[in-house]
Amino acid sequence: MSIKGIQQNVQIGELMKDFVEQTVQFYNTLDVQPVYRPASKAIYKCMEEQSIPAYGRPVQEVYSEMLQNIYTHAFLAQHPRSFACIPSTASLLSWMGDVMINAYNPHASCRINAPIADLVEKKLIRWMCSLAGYPEKSGGLFVSGGSIANLTALTAARDCNLAYNERNRAVVYVSEQTHSSVTKGLLIIGFCKEQIRAIPTDSRFRMDINRLRESIGKDLLDHRKPFAVIASAGTTNTGSIDPLMDISKLCHTYGMWMHVDGAFGASALLSEQLKDKLSGIEYSDSLSWDAHKWMLQTYGCSAVLVRDQSVLIKSFASHPEYLKDSEIYPGSIEFWDLGPELTRPARGLKLWLTLQVMGSRNMGKIIEHGCALANFTEMLLRERPKWEIISPAQLGIVNFRYVPDVHANSHDIDTINSEISRKITNSGFAQIFTTELRGKKVLRMCTINPETTQNDIRGTIKELERFARALS
Repeated sequence: MSIKGIQQNVQIGELMKDFVEQTVQFYNTLDVQPVYRPASKAIYKCMEEQSIPAYGRPVQEVYSEMLQNIYTHAFLAQHPRSFACIPSTASLLSWMGDVMINAYNPHASCRINAPIADLVEKKLIRWMCSLAGYPEKSGGLFVSGGSIANLTALTAARDCNLAYNERNRAVVYVSEQTHSSVTKGLLIIGFCKEQIRAIPTDSRFRMDINRLRESIGKDLLDHRKPFAVIASAGTTNTGSIDPLMDISKLCHTYGMWMHVDGAFGASALLSEQLKDKLSGIEYSDSLSWDAHKWMLQTYGCSAVLVRDQSVLIKSFASHPEYLKDSEIYPGSIEFWDLGPELTRPARGLKLWLTLQVMGSRNMGKIIEHGCALANFTEMLLRERPKWEIISPAQLGIVNFRYVPDVHANSHDIDTINSEISRKITNSGFAQIFTTELRGKKVLRMCTINPETTQNDIRGTIKELERFARALS
């Protein structure tokens, strides 16, 4: 390496030492920082006008710019008072794993390139399959997120359960609360919107099993082919769990594939108190499970699991001539045989590191903590007048709204709640977004961060009431 290259590497090392210290301090003081710090017009203007330099810039200058202009101005999804969407619960342990993995940058698609990383990821997949109640022939792989996990599973389902000439007659059943990535994935793999049935939900926003049964019967009479049911184990809006056992029986009766979108809710399998809520998941054919939602991982760590690993091989295995030298382990199944990626990072190693340090029981207690906080939030809101619970606490999520007057019209109520969300989020104290349930604009809190306390909940509700009173 050239002298200039060595000098730059030394400088990078010094900057990264500083960055590690700053990051640890950042996490240690996260609770006293604002959830959101908007960027000024000047910073927007500066970054918008910036171009790619022909000959580069000093690394110290670019490093400082990234810290000051880019990373500082973003919602802190890992903040203990970030309650919007499914917030990040990222741990420094996962970040540590990220840094180490990215530093060594193993090519983790096949055993020959990183044999121990391959072993660790396969053992983790086996462990997750066992938690789901899958048999020995099950398997899967780590992918970038729930969207790709759903897409991978649905591709395998199509190739396993449908002849090519049956595809245009096939029908897929989702609920009104199913995550949008499922529909997106179905469209990508060749289905059209007319083949997707959105089944209504019951009073707790779970797929209505009777309406599902009726829809299947109607499609059979119309000479369609009921192909798959996508059940949810923890919907994004309400944390609802579809009736998994009943759905599995219907799928068995009609020969349909059962996929469970367990992106965040599948983590309840780690809790002795909560895992029974997912009873029936063991009969599913495939499962998506995001470790970066409720298992403390930084983004990019999700798993797709299947009851029979051979279905993934059928859809994705490819053996071109330039990979022949890697096929030195007879009978070995490589990760590039199980999904759409050829080159892939060792996404599971940071989860392995986290679990080795924490242990699975402590991870289960984190799941229970998040659910208990949602129950606590609901209890406090029910004690206060003018607050209405729209969807009770389920898997760490509760939905509610402020109703200033029983005679207020729905448009005014929606406007007030949207404004409450905007004001508390812009204040920097907490991040709360709205969603819509049964045509109502509601406030939604997801309380799954392990660092969130009851005082955080009390303080947030106090702020919500302050903004609500000012608007009514």
